[in-house]
Amino acid sequence: MRDINQIPSEARSLWQEDRRIATYPPLDKDLIVDVVIVGGGITGLVSAYLLAKEGKKIALLEAGSLLEGTTGYTTAKISSQHGPIYKEIMKIHGKEKAKLYYEANEEALKYIRKLQEEENIACDLTTEDAYLYTTNDKNLEILEKEEQAYNALGINGGEATAEVDLPYTVKKALVLRNQAQFDPVKFLQGLLPSIKNNGGWIFEHTRAVSVKGSYEPTVKTEKGHKIKCRDVLVSSHFPFNDEQGAYFSRLHAQRSYSIAVKPVKTPPKGMYLTVDSPSRSLRQATDPNGEPLLLIGGQGHTAGKNDDSTFANYEALKNYGEEFGIASIPYRWSAQDLVSLDNVPYIGQMVTGKKHVWVATGFAKWGMSNGVVAALLLKDLILEKENRYAALFDPTRTELKKGASSFIKENTDVAKELVKGKAHREDKTVEELERDEGSIVVHNGKKAGAYRDKAGNIHVIKPTCTHMGCDVEWNDAERSWDCPCHGSRFSHTGSVIEGPAVKSLKKMEK
Repeated sequence: MRDINQIPSEARSLWQEDRRIATYPPLDKDLIVDVVIVGGGITGLVSAYLLAKEGKKIALLEAGSLLEGTTGYTTAKISSQHGPIYKEIMKIHGKEKAKLYYEANEEALKYIRKLQEEENIACDLTTEDAYLYTTNDKNLEILEKEEQAYNALGINGGEATAEVDLPYTVKKALVLRNQAQFDPVKFLQGLLPSIKNNGGWIFEHTRAVSVKGSYEPTVKTEKGHKIKCRDVLVSSHFPFNDEQGAYFSRLHAQRSYSIAVKPVKTPPKGMYLTVDSPSRSLRQATDPNGEPLLLIGGQGHTAGKNDDSTFANYEALKNYGEEFGIASIPYRWSAQDLVSLDNVPYIGQMVTGKKHVWVATGFAKWGMSNGVVAALLLKDLILEKENRYAALFDPTRTELKKGASSFIKENTDVAKELVKGKAHREDKTVEELERDEGSIVVHNGKKAGAYRDKAGNIHVIKPTCTHMGCDVEWNDAERSWDCPCHGSRFSHTGSVIEGPAVKSLKKMEK
């Protein structure tokens, strides 16, 4: 039973509440430009800003509306503290590259501050310390090793257990100083005038479906229009052309959840992330009226796979939020994140031999910093300038071989899901569905996916993902069909919400 008394029945992001973004037309003709940027999130928009200022003729293609993807559904922390990762990066890449990872993200944060000041953007940007902590003795060793990594790399932070401002006992905490938080939609909409003034084109509701060629690649859209260019930057979260470089086999899709709480008590100062399971993330914010909010995130799981109702994840966050006192919960939302084999994003040449096709993906849950890292790096690569971070983020890096166990596990899981889906028993018949309920059903003697909306109308689709043929599952919290293999998501009518799929689910006769 949904907790309808406090948790909103409809998903709505805090960052979407006060958005004032101009709308842009879909592409309706063929074009020739210098750079095509696919994806209107943080990487795509900052890249468009940077390249347009360099005099490049750019065209940005967004499949839906700007900033309504993962960038608009984040907790919006800008931090170099990405969980207990530095000890792992040192293990795989060595001390020098681990330090480069830290410095790249710190430079991204510095650049965000610079842009906010230069463009005079009101985006609620505040400086905060970030804390990584545990309440469990069993996880002390994780933080002890991460503290050693902080010391070895000269990271601006360290032991900070006594500083923690939480209403429960913390066994150990590490701090990273002078991090930040903001409203990402307000920040990025502040870049749009400069993109336009520098001759940049933006097209919404324009889905790219293929990239052909290497020296002068051509991007083709769903409506059949073509854009010829010198460089293509694929920043569509999950690469829509993921067959190039087999990205579907080396990205893991994770879904996580957030609620915005009007707290009874004063929210804790700073940003918090636990290393315990289930994960918990905390930060302050304000609502459109300037009233304080506490943003609570967590409950991560593999996209398309959930042991319980997906709505139960919001209920779990609400139960945790009672530690702080809850007056109301005005917002709830979820997001999907992509994790690389070695926890370092893929930023650079998409595949060996295609010099002018670039990719930025695998930011895990840290796209606010890593997305800007990607934009700054790709600008230099497209302009053929040296960049000291290129080798670390290179999608073809040799260190990925050390992530072979992750590669094997990811693809074994996909194979299991493919078999399980084909053997899936239908849960019920269409007639048995209640209003606002979706399920795998038997329909005209065949397996189908069906949803009865609040008005009683039935929507029936073939539950086979158009990406690689896995069977989708119903997500009751977001009212979507989600693929457990590679994270594609579709609306209740079957249209694509997010890729790698580019084609809608097939509709079945009612």
